[in-house]
Amino acid sequence: MDLILWRHAEAEDAGPGLSDLERALTVKGQKQARRMGQWLDSQLPEGCRIWVSPAVRTLQTAEALGRKFKLHTHLAPGAEPEDVLKVANWPGARESVLIVGHQPTLGQAAALLLTGEPLDWDMRKASAWWFAQRDPGDAGSVYLKAVMASDLIVK
Repeated sequence: MDLILWRHAEAEDAGPGLSDLERALTVKGQKQARRMGQWLDSQLPEGCRIWVSPAVRTLQTAEALGRKFKLHTHLAPGAEPEDVLKVANWPGARESVLIVGHQPTLGQAAALLLTGEPLDWDMRKASAWWFAQRDPGDAGSVYLKAVMASDLIVK
């Protein structure tokens, strides 16, 4: 199974009368999302399942991929790293799974996958971390297949 964690792109700050879930991408964030979305679309298998936090900024980030996706409330800001793995059905899913979500949850999920501990690892905005597992029955067979940041993608 492959699991790809994609942090949302740059978003506006919360302002008066604007809830955290309503924060939208900035112009820079829209460019970041498009760039990463194009790269991911060229790399992801056709049958990849895509789960997205219900926040506006993650929805906008996922839309840049140009594929069908589903919202999942267990990926909202403040989710636990274990929630990410449950939504992805890690490591039992038969298809690749892409999760579009938030910090610190995604960084903690990445650490949990590689170390067994939900450590506070930083994941840059609009970056994607791609994990794979050689043997679903062996938690130690998880490896980091790729890390990509939107500003490293050359057009």
